[in-house]
Amino acid sequence: MLHDTEFETRAAELIDAGRFIDGRGWVPATSGNFSARLSDGRIAITVSGRHKGRLRPEDIMLVDAEGRSLDGKKPSAEAVLHTGIYRRYPDVGAILHPHSPAATLLSRLVAGEVILEDYELLKALAGIDSHETRVAVPIFPNDQNIPRLALKVEEYIEMHGDLHAYIIAGHGFYTWGKSVADALRHVEALEFLFDLETRIHGVKR
Repeated sequence: MLHDTEFETRAAELIDAGRFIDGRGWVPATSGNFSARLSDGRIAITVSGRHKGRLRPEDIMLVDAEGRSLDGKKPSAEAVLHTGIYRRYPDVGAILHPHSPAATLLSRLVAGEVILEDYELLKALAGIDSHETRVAVPIFPNDQNIPRLALKVEEYIEMHGDLHAYIIAGHGFYTWGKSVADALRHVEALEFLFDLETRIHGVKR
């Protein structure tokens, strides 16, 4: 049986996350994609082209660990970016990808990476317990070749170490957590911090 109680629970969490994120204007039109990993390794992920603020249970589908559809529905073209993060981090249970204004604008103001430091809200990110922290969020050039983009993310992590998130230039950002709730907390915190950085860099221009 493809759909079971665990799938339905994760799907409901992704639907709620979509409403929350859309309510703040961070997934305009049909942008963004969300996923949650099930205990058997299958991944519940949003169907391509669906509005994230109006998701219904049938708008969440199943793919395998390689991003291949298990139920005949079409996943987001960016499913490979999700499966790459799940392979890299076995304890990650959910990934959220909004197209938020602050992250998108920041990628037009800053090249290479965004440095977040000395912010109290950094403690909202998993594993951080002090504002005296420096978090680098890399910015990757946008690329319609998603496997190539996924490879660049993997190569960056190999060279620089673990990440909390990354931005795709002119596009949006990816972040993740052990659960949908954890990933959603990261989305909210990072969007706040990206907004502050946008104002700082905007003033400097």
